Amino acid sequence: MPTEPDVLAPPQRVAVRLSRWEEALDGLIPPNHGRSLRIATWNLRAFSGLTKAWTTLEGASPKRNFTDVHLIAAVVRRFDVVAVQEVRGDLRALRNLMKVLGEDWAFILTDVTEGKDGNGERLAFLFDTRRVKPSGLACELVMPLEQDAGVAAGGLDRQFARTPYAVSFLSRGQTFTLVTLHVLYGEDAAERVPELQAIADWLAGWAEREFGWDHNLIALGDFNIDRADDPLFKAFTSTGLVPAPQLAGLPRTVFDDPGAEHFYDQIAWFTKGQKRRPVLTLEAGLGGHVDFVPELQGDLTLTELSWHISDHYPMWVDFAIPTP
Repeated sequence: MPTEPDVLAPPQRVAVRLSRWEEALDGLIPPNHGRSLRIATWNLRAFSGLTKAWTTLEGASPKRNFTDVHLIAAVVRRFDVVAVQEVRGDLRALRNLMKVLGEDWAFILTDVTEGKDGNGERLAFLFDTRRVKPSGLACELVMPLEQDAGVAAGGLDRQFARTPYAVSFLSRGQTFTLVTLHVLYGEDAAERVPELQAIADWLAGWAEREFGWDHNLIALGDFNIDRADDPLFKAFTSTGLVPAPQLAGLPRTVFDDPGAEHFYDQIAWFTKGQKRRPVLTLEAGLGGHVDFVPELQGDLTLTELSWHISDHYPMWVDFAIPTP
């Protein structure tokens, strides 16, 4: 019987490609040197099954292979925490990614969201334990749908299609809470408005309660917002959530056309001067996205590349942590 390849022992040709990719990443993402907290969000398309080989043969499924996992890991290592959407029930790709990232990395994730709209997805956080640690809170956000909850006409009359996930972290004495989500895409944009409005209302209301998890609340993930001037964006920002200006105008997917970019993936927070809102005390600095297409596409079509890596770009923002 042939020996199964070891994901931690890339052949020379793969090692050369990974080295070239690391050099490209040096130019795509400015060095951090641990001076700030670097937070990212990445929708990794159907991150589930994996072909246990360094090259995927034509016609084989899934397309994603050991080489792809290393290419993804090289990006993830550039950040301190990464919110990942579209992790599926099959955890083979995630488990091999964690092997490649090494023992300093950990993850925390939800169970699979059942139902047609749930699409068999999980939400996850991957984090470098040398830089951040969970600080106690981990919960899925659920909607109160009882009669006395006062669900307005046109509001969300069910649970979220894919339950948003909140986890608090600690870094150098500073606590922050990340809420990640993947909004239902649906048949048309109008179907997304109730979910976006509900998450905005939920975060605002949660922040106004009298407990200690409301500091440095950051929402991030795939909000499936088409444009900055549509009802989706207005619903998202209706309670004071402010999208990271560092990400304005950047393409979100490999299929975005210049000048017609979508606003799917966002990192957002509440700003100063808003009554009873959880003001972000961390100063936001640099931000951007990682365009992996020029270096990784090769002779693949964009659709093929999306199944190997993703159809979405990673989006990231730096946050300065005050010196104790």
